[in-house]
Amino acid sequence: MNIKENIERIRADFPILKRTMSGYPLDYLDSCATALKPQPVIDEVVRYYTYLGANAQRGDYEMSSQVDFALDAARKTVMKFINASRKEEIVFTSGTTESLNMLALMITNQLLEPGDAILTAETEHASSILPWQQAGYDKKIPVNFIEVDQDGRITAENVAAAFEKFPNTKVVMFAQVSNVLGFTAPIKEIAKIAHEHGALMVVDGAQSVAHQVIDVQDMDCDFFCFSGHKLCGPSGEGVLYGKFDLLEKLHPIFYGGESNARFSRSCESLILKRTPFKYESGTMPIEGILGMAVAMRYLQSIGLNDIHAYEWELKQYFLKRAEAELKDKVKVYNPKSEGGIITFNVFDKGQLIFPQDLASFLSSKGIAVRSGQHCAKLMGEILGVPGTVRASIYFYNTYEDIDRLVDALKEATVEKCLDIFF
Repeated sequence: MNIKENIERIRADFPILKRTMSGYPLDYLDSCATALKPQPVIDEVVRYYTYLGANAQRGDYEMSSQVDFALDAARKTVMKFINASRKEEIVFTSGTTESLNMLALMITNQLLEPGDAILTAETEHASSILPWQQAGYDKKIPVNFIEVDQDGRITAENVAAAFEKFPNTKVVMFAQVSNVLGFTAPIKEIAKIAHEHGALMVVDGAQSVAHQVIDVQDMDCDFFCFSGHKLCGPSGEGVLYGKFDLLEKLHPIFYGGESNARFSRSCESLILKRTPFKYESGTMPIEGILGMAVAMRYLQSIGLNDIHAYEWELKQYFLKRAEAELKDKVKVYNPKSEGGIITFNVFDKGQLIFPQDLASFLSSKGIAVRSGQHCAKLMGEILGVPGTVRASIYFYNTYEDIDRLVDALKEATVEKCLDIFF
């Protein structure tokens, strides 16, 4: 789809874009934190509550069977969306964070030995570092970090060098797209290196799945995790993809209703349900899963390649205006990164405007951005600043949204950013 030509029709699908913020039309540039929800997704959530309503895998009546059928269809939608080889490789979770924590605990406790190690990067989100650090603490399984290049990129060459330095690496853990700098990691090449060294490849797909076509078979990752709310789905649900043989080999860390086939008084008597149901104890966020599936079909109707190209087009427009009008005022930390993430700071006569103060100033103009460390607290050491401002573009944004951002940045001073608090 030509997004630029159809932008008004697309924006009409998002009712929240009709609201104002601080007395201005909403200029939402925080889609990396969570994407806005189109009407078809909202309608699907309402349909569950007003028509389906029942729980899944529990009822011997028509409504419950309809929910079972709808969830199975959603699982197939996810399978096709990321090109998994079978629907049983799709485990529903609460999101990326839970998925990565599950993997860290299961892999560390069931597959790793003392002296093994995890490999990741200092540019990663906390959810890609902390679960492995904590899970491996008692077993003395360290988390090691690769070198990134001068732009902050993860490269296959540096991963290969890290295996020479840390030959005991058994798990490689990277985001496909950095949530701060927006660089796309060469996952296919990294997975090949990892597998040649007998290591597993775990991918955080939270910032890639909504912006580019995902093919887990082609990239040959062992696990791929993401959240529905990043791709215009509801909050509170997500996916853990795993190669089927690995999911069969591992045992869950959560137990309860509907994940077991049989148990008695003795621990040895437990018989789990087949994969993926053995990982899905308790009631799933059913309305969220159904909404996520609708969101995936919605994105496919627009075209993920077209979405990626349009985001890059808007980012280039921002960079062009910033170079011409904000050259001595704004420092962009990722001008070369692909996609719609713009990470920057603003200076007033050489003085850094504190990122949270700038974000509050932009909010007073109706512009929503993210500020701070973006859950990647080691990144500040690489960039040499206490925090940054992140504007993240999506397919419902416009050239006017970028113009408003640039014009507001031109106005920003230390005094104006502080005056809004007093």
